[in-house]
Amino acid sequence: MESVKQTAGIGKGTPGPGRKKGVPNKDTALIRDMVAQALSAVGGVEYLAQVAVSHPGPFLALVGKTMPVQVTGADGGAMQLSIRVAFD
Repeated sequence: MESVKQTAGIGKGTPGPGRKKGVPNKDTALIRDMVAQALSAVGGVEYLAQVAVSHPGPFLALVGKTMPVQVTGADGGAMQLSIRVAFD
């Protein structure tokens, strides 16, 4: 039995052009809009503040997913970190 490779596209195994670079997926945009509407319906910022206190782990995971992957310092330079410790 001969195996037939299934590919998305036009014709026999020819891939389609796909979306142009930078064009968002319509389904992803729709889901993001629905999530934003649902968040607004339950109280928006106030609701997120309550979740941050009651469930900090999942809240911080959400924060991590929404932060930029790469962060730079002033004028595109390296980040500078300072830690201050207060003693009583």
